[in-house]
Amino acid sequence: MSWVLRRYLSSRLICPACVHQTSHPARLLSSQSASTPRVCIIGSGPAGFYTAQSLLKGDKSLHVDIYDRLPVPFGLVRYGVAPDHPDVKNVINQFTTLATAGRCNFIGGVSIGKDIQVKELLDAYSAVVLSYGAESDKMLNVPGEDLPGFYSARKFVGWYNGLPEHSTLDPMMDTDTAVVIGHGNVALDVARILLTPLDILKKTDITADAIEALKHSKVKKVHVVGRRGPLNISFTIKELREMIKLPDCRTSINPEHFAGLETIIPELPRPKKRITELLLKSAQSAPSSQEKARQDAASGEWHLDFFRSPSEVLSSSPLGENGRVAGVTFDVCELENVNGEEKLVKTGESETIPCGLVLRSIGYKSVQVDDFIPFDHQKGVVKNELGRVEGIQGLYCSGWVKRGPKGVILSSLNDSIETAKCMLDDINSGAMDTSKPNGQDRVLSLLAERGVTPITFSDWTKIDAEERARGELVGKPREKMTRIEEMMDHALAEKENDGQEER
Repeated sequence: MSWVLRRYLSSRLICPACVHQTSHPARLLSSQSASTPRVCIIGSGPAGFYTAQSLLKGDKSLHVDIYDRLPVPFGLVRYGVAPDHPDVKNVINQFTTLATAGRCNFIGGVSIGKDIQVKELLDAYSAVVLSYGAESDKMLNVPGEDLPGFYSARKFVGWYNGLPEHSTLDPMMDTDTAVVIGHGNVALDVARILLTPLDILKKTDITADAIEALKHSKVKKVHVVGRRGPLNISFTIKELREMIKLPDCRTSINPEHFAGLETIIPELPRPKKRITELLLKSAQSAPSSQEKARQDAASGEWHLDFFRSPSEVLSSSPLGENGRVAGVTFDVCELENVNGEEKLVKTGESETIPCGLVLRSIGYKSVQVDDFIPFDHQKGVVKNELGRVEGIQGLYCSGWVKRGPKGVILSSLNDSIETAKCMLDDINSGAMDTSKPNGQDRVLSLLAERGVTPITFSDWTKIDAEERARGELVGKPREKMTRIEEMMDHALAEKENDGQEER
């Protein structure tokens, strides 16, 4: 029997010696009948867990296995939510309850398309759900986008949150001015992290490496720049309020960009009305004497700039090969009524913001992790109808890979409910094949043959406990491990020792 399978059986309190060597050595794991729907979900972020939750609630016999390429669960909640937003991460408690209550297994450290193929999963499970999120970026496609000092906001977020693949990013913050291109929540997140006093960040789960780098950062001014106007921003009022009230930081918004908006505000939907009123107040109203004194004493500042479309990222060495970011040139735009339709047009003017750091935050894209998946590369989504993947029976999708990277975490809930409903309808109508044997057995056997060591939820709790213990020593909720090798060592150390004692 392979050590991988022995370790997995031990995690479920099954005596490895009781499992006879056969061509399917893990078969005794299965306690469900052949007619039990067994679903595989790829991706353990909010979309994956919410889909599992809806499926398990809708069918009391159904079982779900949630796979992830990383040894740790929770995806975007762990690696995408800003460290100074701990309340947003409380959903982890809900997901933990789901993963430990039975009928739901987490299987980490398994890369789909590499360690195992989607078609192999479809052969093993009643259904497979793609919920692996967005792992690429939309590009500006302007000169200079590849210069040192220019980064994707997605990678920057991954860096300060400890995502292993981005933990060595080492962003160049030896400059007084940074430019963030984009007007979404992520854009405000990265601007806030750059300007938040270290005494505040030190009490969050931001990584130790990020704290050390920010300690030496010289960034004092951040421009958050977008192509369109105040009515087209994508960030929420909560994020905006945080930026306006950020300690030791003042806000600068050009009041000229709000000309004529006062007459439109009463007609806006309530959420848009509230945020536009706050923007207008911040741009046009004189601050109180107390607020003015706070702003005057602030060492940092952020600017919210509208109607600016990037045309070129400037190099510090235009004629040489060793240059870095030196600024961004923007085309000045305005909204015009063209044949009864409001369109953004260039005025012919341009503006350059000198800076040494640029963060692109104009959106993410999902990627095709397996050639077998019908994929729209232009939109960056799986081809689907209400979550049913086009042309492949038993294959579904949910979350960003289904609808594109839009909305907050709770947006994934409604989206996942829609996909789960389609799946439950297919079970009830007989469109889904529920006669397949326990798919987990077959997949674990294949992984063992390929030398892949899966990580269970029980394994993850050891990583979790160690991170919390490290954090407690320095006054933080946790100190994240940023290397996969270290995670694996902590998850498997006890079982490796058990295996040696057995021998």
